[in-house]
Amino acid sequence: MKGIVFTEFLEMIETKFGYSLVDQLLTETDLPSGGKYTAIGTYNHGEMVTLVTKLSQHTNIPVPDLLRVYGQYMFVTFTKKYRSLIDRSDSAFSLLHSIDHHIHVEVRKLYPDAELPHFTVEQVSDRQIYMYYTSERKLSDFALGLMDGCFAHFGEKATIRKTNLVDDGSKVLFDIVKE
Repeated sequence: MKGIVFTEFLEMIETKFGYSLVDQLLTETDLPSGGKYTAIGTYNHGEMVTLVTKLSQHTNIPVPDLLRVYGQYMFVTFTKKYRSLIDRSDSAFSLLHSIDHHIHVEVRKLYPDAELPHFTVEQVSDRQIYMYYTSERKLSDFALGLMDGCFAHFGEKATIRKTNLVDDGSKVLFDIVKE
């Protein structure tokens, strides 16, 4: 998992909960990296799971909720760092359609070793899409937060229903209906 995911997660924690909690998480958690992340580094995704779980224990906020909030936060980061990729789309649906065929292609140019989830989009109607998520990292709640951020960015509203297609969460269907 790319380091930017870790560095931005720690920044979100600092913004929402304060630096002392970031420091506490990093000192009391045994992480192979020692908690020393760089945006361009690559780290085991298990470290993210460990950090989110530990944050949940400290805040009493469920892990899925933390991941979703983090996805919303991360989308704002993406709009700042990768504006040119976001600006190619004129709507949330347009951007969601472009993830695997355009955005992830560009991400792989920047980070050839990036391990990205796979998305397949099926257009059901003008107002509805099915978005299929596949990832061994099982971070669909993070993806859900990114979708929330996407709709907010375009000033659109949608209802997103998430259904696990397999018990372990590695394959998920998002049923997205624009309001």
